[in-house]
Amino acid sequence: MRRYVLTITCPDRIGIVAAVTGLIASHGGSVLEATQHGDLSSGLFFLRIEVTAESLPFGPAEFRDAFRPVAEEFAMEWQITDTEVRKRVMLLVSREDHCLADLLYRWRSGDMECDITSVVSNHEDLRPFVEWHGIPFRWVPVPPEPASKAEAFAEIQRVFEEERADLMVLARYMQILPASFCDRHSGRIINIHHSFLPSFAGSRPYHQAFARGVKLIGATCHYVTADLDEGPIIEQDTRRIDHADSPEELRRVGRDVERTVLARGLRWHLEDRVLLNGSKTIVFA
Repeated sequence: MRRYVLTITCPDRIGIVAAVTGLIASHGGSVLEATQHGDLSSGLFFLRIEVTAESLPFGPAEFRDAFRPVAEEFAMEWQITDTEVRKRVMLLVSREDHCLADLLYRWRSGDMECDITSVVSNHEDLRPFVEWHGIPFRWVPVPPEPASKAEAFAEIQRVFEEERADLMVLARYMQILPASFCDRHSGRIINIHHSFLPSFAGSRPYHQAFARGVKLIGATCHYVTADLDEGPIIEQDTRRIDHADSPEELRRVGRDVERTVLARGLRWHLEDRVLLNGSKTIVFA
């Protein structure tokens, strides 16, 4: 069923829900799903509403025009998306393929509704696997020299724009993105980190977890910011381990968690269920 998804962030005050639903009802709109949250610490109100497209007498452009006066009255940051317009996703990987393989399976089976524009990698190892799926593979090496690294990310930026992609997903892309690159695409880059952040940020988190003797390991799906592994968290999960598990066993268990956490976080983003709230997120899952 085709739906229009309206997401709103605005200062909290009385009358927001009444104004929004009243406008929809005045045009005969049928609300399929509605979720809201008032955040006491920030004083912000968050709202997500799905409206069945067939119940309205107009399309998304006219919907935006009709909604604009309400948005201005309540100083809203808002957007209306059409579920028939699939988001365009560019995947970035290095050598590990477990997250990539999981996402491509979900995409090919129809469980992940998006268009994958290409897979970009700093190594060529996964080219045959990607091209078997009929997806363009773009090799963009990232040399350690600062000037060459800047050129590499300029090329990634060019590809992103050329493909008219909406989102980048770092599916175990083992490169640190430049701060300017992160700032330019705030809220449009998703990463999977193989740790239950904020614990064990940075490299080799499974070895760090083993050294500390932790009893739970996990993974974190988050938006990328200029601060390494500190972006707003979308989803997390954990698995129990014990003293007999080696770092390699932690890594094996952790890969399963990484796959599911990234898939859930990406799906929620694609469905416009994630709203930013400063350094945190509101997730209407």
